Amino acid sequence: MQDRTAAGQLRDKLLYQKKNGWDVVDQDKEQEIFGYCEGYKRFLDRGKTERGCVAYAMELAKAAGFVELERGMTLTPGMKVYRVNRGRAVNLAVIGSAPMDQGVSIVAAHIDSPRLDLKPTPLYEDSELAFLKTHYYGGIRKYQWVAIPLELRGVVALKDGSLVDVSVGSAPEDPQFTIDDLLPHLGADHAKKPLGEAIPGESLNILVGSRPLRGEEGTNRVKLMVLQLLHQRYGITEADFISAEIEAVPAFNATDIGFDRSLIGAYGQDDRVCAYAGLKALLDLGGTPCRTAVCVLADKEEIGSEGVSGMQSAFFDTFMNDLCDSQNVKVRACLEKSFCLSCDVTAAYDPNFTEVYEKNNSAMVNQGVGLCKYTGSRGKAGASDAGAEAVAYVRRLLDDRNILWQMAELGKVDQGGGGTVACYMANRNIDTLDAGVPVLSMHSPFETVSKLDCYMTYAACKAVYEG
Repeated sequence: MQDRTAAGQLRDKLLYQKKNGWDVVDQDKEQEIFGYCEGYKRFLDRGKTERGCVAYAMELAKAAGFVELERGMTLTPGMKVYRVNRGRAVNLAVIGSAPMDQGVSIVAAHIDSPRLDLKPTPLYEDSELAFLKTHYYGGIRKYQWVAIPLELRGVVALKDGSLVDVSVGSAPEDPQFTIDDLLPHLGADHAKKPLGEAIPGESLNILVGSRPLRGEEGTNRVKLMVLQLLHQRYGITEADFISAEIEAVPAFNATDIGFDRSLIGAYGQDDRVCAYAGLKALLDLGGTPCRTAVCVLADKEEIGSEGVSGMQSAFFDTFMNDLCDSQNVKVRACLEKSFCLSCDVTAAYDPNFTEVYEKNNSAMVNQGVGLCKYTGSRGKAGASDAGAEAVAYVRRLLDDRNILWQMAELGKVDQGGGGTVACYMANRNIDTLDAGVPVLSMHSPFETVSKLDCYMTYAACKAVYEG
């Protein structure tokens, strides 16, 4: 008996053992996990676009005492500030007690998700049916977007400079939309096509009407009916689509999955599950942190973090410069001592597709936040590849607080890969490590995550802020 006990102690000491989190947490923690996820589901339903995420994040932040950062503002420990980038991205900070030249603690996530954008001239009529043409955004599997209910969300910028908010399909009284699929009775030739070619991008046309304008003769009567309805509701014309950002997104809300309600199914969990974790952790900080805590919610990650609202833009640098200027600190002196948790999702091991995963290095559902030393594809292309010291730092933070974590890769090395904002933070001379929630059915219109993993990612973000 003594030998077996000694062997068990040796096992605990020497082996890296993953644990199902539900075997570890007590009932009080279970209630905390489920409560946290109710707030997260509200965030998902309100934030089906990046603009929606920013708007709701601002509601929560202002209620928590955050104020807009103005250049030249005197910043004192404990102050809470934010800055919005064109309605599509936002940075927030809680000023710490330590000077900025000691570095800051950053959690960076993105709030854009794969979707269908309307083309600049989208509306057309064919065979007395009205459609909207789309251009898909990010990495989607196009066949997943047909024959499901869709809603439209976004803004139209008018020539006078005003913005018109557009939202159709989310309210109970609203109509919804869809993309047609081919019936199996006529699909013999269609079924022979490779999966990636069966639904071409130019066929992702959204059905939006079939009733002609009463009393009108000639062509485009159904198109005219649609335009009349849009003009009555929003005051817009066909030309106004040219200066619009309207997105087609799935028309279903976040919901519990499983008899045990242990999972969440929803659109846009990559990467809003991590964005909410980083935001909520910052809002929940008690008192003044030692180092200034910064939350970055960026746009355009799904298309390479390019553009004025992406992580490669100067928005983050300007925000950090203004924070540092308030203490007469050089921003480079701050960043070189900072740490960033690049909080983005990873792939959860799926036993239905074992051929693409390397099980020893895959993230498992219910085993905590997934830490990723590197992402990228094949030969680590596009990865920041965190240093050993950065990994050890996060291990210590999480273990000291009994936060469940696991090491993970996306899949087998020759199967493909993906990237995050980590490389763009690392390029700024910031030690950076990827971490996030394992996701099933990633980039589909309906992704699935574990509630326990969601909570552990929130706890990890809070641990980074607290240092």
